[in-house]
Amino acid sequence: MTTEEAAPESTDAPSPIPIPPDFPVTWEQPEDEAKFWNQDRMHFPEPSTPLMEAFSTSFNAGFDRAAEALELPVRMSYRNINTYVYSAMTLAVPPAELEAQGEKAQKKIGEGMAKLQEWWETELLPEVKEHLAWWEAFDLEAASTTELLAHLDETLDRLTRLWDIHFLIAFPFLIAPSLFDDMYEDVFGRETTFDAYRLLQGFGNKTVDSGHALWALSREALANPNVRQVIESNEAAAVPAALEASEEGRAFLGKLRAYLEEYGQRSDVFAELGSYHWIEDPTTPINNLKDYITQPDRDLRADLAALADERERLIGEARERIKSYPEAAKGEFEFLLKAAQAGTIIQEDHNHWIDQRGTYKVRLVMLEFGNRFAAAGAIAEPNDVFYLKMDELHETANQLEGADRKQIAAERKAEMEHFRGITAPPALGTPPAGPPPDDPISNAMGRFWGAPVPQSEDPSVINGNAGAPGKVTGIAKVVANLSEAGKVNPGEILVAPSTMPAWTPLFASIAAVVTDAGGVLSHAAIVAREYNIPAVLGTGNATALIKDGQTIEVDGDEGVVRIVS
Repeated sequence: MTTEEAAPESTDAPSPIPIPPDFPVTWEQPEDEAKFWNQDRMHFPEPSTPLMEAFSTSFNAGFDRAAEALELPVRMSYRNINTYVYSAMTLAVPPAELEAQGEKAQKKIGEGMAKLQEWWETELLPEVKEHLAWWEAFDLEAASTTELLAHLDETLDRLTRLWDIHFLIAFPFLIAPSLFDDMYEDVFGRETTFDAYRLLQGFGNKTVDSGHALWALSREALANPNVRQVIESNEAAAVPAALEASEEGRAFLGKLRAYLEEYGQRSDVFAELGSYHWIEDPTTPINNLKDYITQPDRDLRADLAALADERERLIGEARERIKSYPEAAKGEFEFLLKAAQAGTIIQEDHNHWIDQRGTYKVRLVMLEFGNRFAAAGAIAEPNDVFYLKMDELHETANQLEGADRKQIAAERKAEMEHFRGITAPPALGTPPAGPPPDDPISNAMGRFWGAPVPQSEDPSVINGNAGAPGKVTGIAKVVANLSEAGKVNPGEILVAPSTMPAWTPLFASIAAVVTDAGGVLSHAAIVAREYNIPAVLGTGNATALIKDGQTIEVDGDEGVVRIVS
């Protein structure tokens, strides 16, 4: 199964990748050097807190248990290396058995595709909601230390189950649109990268809904001069308190809090326990509101409906073209179309329920320990708990009196800041021998992570993966994380390491998006297509080559960015 990096062309036994002097690596398990480790730039482009190792353990276990249930011939390993998250795939069967095991896996995943929407709506999502309700029902503040530690143990078990569900559904929801793309090309040929994906557009999802709901809130702010004045004239952090000063402001603040309850159980980054979530600190969505109220009115839902109308027209045309085909071919078209449409929606919806809300619930558990440790003087502030490791958390909770973890937390903060200023190698360890396999599972993963792209010999041209169609020219703004997003003005082009669902509200105002990581099946691509803006993804180095203020052309059809000025 392929990941972000290309395998070498040579079939000779490859040598370990040289380690840069500013990124020293000591392999705790010597066999790890023989694995091919990719930095997960799409999900974790920035340093990760030490307590996230416990999260990665659940993530890892969830992947492997789902892989076993689906009979996939691979397993996953995650490591935090110099504060960055790396992953490596390994075979679960001998090479001679790989083809036979792959056929078993494809059969299993096909069964999942056949019931994809029903499986998610009637079995998996209800279970996810039960886990979330369990966390919500527990009184963290009232719990004794013994009760809180027991709650933590069950929290980690439930977190692993959430990631079981994540991966059980993820493989079929990624493979379905990938297979549909292949089948569409086989039957109709290919004029553009997006021919098949236009038949999957216009449904909306929880990620798109979050942006639409915030836009609707901005229209209410525009209609109320008092509320608009408060949002415009105050820094984002001061807006909630300023709204409290008037009846209209308090009414609007109630609606903002309702929005945060529904869509604010997420942080600016993917699944980072140490990051404040919007419901705790609404700076990011309020900055989006400040941006939105400077823009003319538009009907985002009507825009989405127009995409849906185009989708239905194209589906009708496709059915007309194949009406004389054998029933088996028409049946395959309908089967894959239904599965791919369901998969495109579930890819974003599962993120809302598992990756975002699930992470927030776990964060609250860890933060309760942080509150107690800070009150006892063991750490300087509650959020410093995320700079401890899980065994240290247990030890501190059991021996709280006299415990002092302040120096450890400070040293690890400093380590994260040090490596934040260093470009982490995209890969470590030893590359696999030979090219990646050509099979439906590997192809889907390649479309998600993004296929390796050739380096351009022209310094003004940056190659990437076509993510969403269209071509625009505009001013580029390079944004490392959402805290910098305020510098992106309406109509400008966002250039970022990657964009996860929390970035979605920006898509209502930007002209295009360019990322270092991702492919045509990534979150960024799906959302860009639903907002009808061009996207070039998986460039590898756009954030390093493009400077703020440069004029660039984004050609989403060809997957090319040109630096104009």
